[in-house]
Amino acid sequence: MSALFWLSDRAWAAIEPILPRNQPCARRVDDRRVISGIIHVLRVGCRWQDCPPDYGPSTTICNRFNRWSHKGLWTRIFTTLSAPAELPGDLSIDSTAVRAHRSSHGAKGGRRQAIGRSRGGPTTKIHALTDGCGRAMAFILSPGNCADISVAPALLDRIAPPTRLLADKGYDANSLRERLATSRTEAVIPSTRSRKVHIPFDETAYTSRNLIERAFCRLNDWRRIATRYDKLKTNFESAIAAIVRWRT
Repeated sequence: MSALFWLSDRAWAAIEPILPRNQPCARRVDDRRVISGIIHVLRVGCRWQDCPPDYGPSTTICNRFNRWSHKGLWTRIFTTLSAPAELPGDLSIDSTAVRAHRSSHGAKGGRRQAIGRSRGGPTTKIHALTDGCGRAMAFILSPGNCADISVAPALLDRIAPPTRLLADKGYDANSLRERLATSRTEAVIPSTRSRKVHIPFDETAYTSRNLIERAFCRLNDWRRIATRYDKLKTNFESAIAAIVRWRT
């Protein structure tokens, strides 16, 4: 029993009011038990059919995850819980590449499923924004061969403009700097070597960018996130949304 994951009372109190009510079904099973089973599978990386019987029938666990994924419920839960109570201060932006297992191939839509071939083979990129505590505030998936800077505008559209944006040299583009200046956001971004005149930045503030690296390290502790097994982008996105707040 000690190896199993169970939602804490605090976590359940936060998530229960967001869950759907009065759903048409024969007999509603314990939501807390089912969600705990889903998160357990995402953590240990086992197949849905190998989910421990302590959580109930494995078909119920799998079907509940898929059904809520297709309805966008996991994403709504993440958005609700990650919404800041006030305007964000410092945000960090970066991405991490996840290897796509061979079982993740074959879904209809091809590139729309966010799998691309790079030097590391077939991969998916997770682009994220984290706050000053290293908590994910927004994320987007893209094929692994997609440049970070090309996804940054869409990611920033998902949250109110921060006071400062911390990013590495991969985000040193005039277009992004102009956007940040328009929203009165300070760009804490070092210049690339190709810039003839380097743009000064707050080097002390930049040291806090390691928080987003730590966030990605914690995310990769979850085996079904560190390796993508899901064929559908929607399901992999839902897996990230489901665990990003319950990773302890």
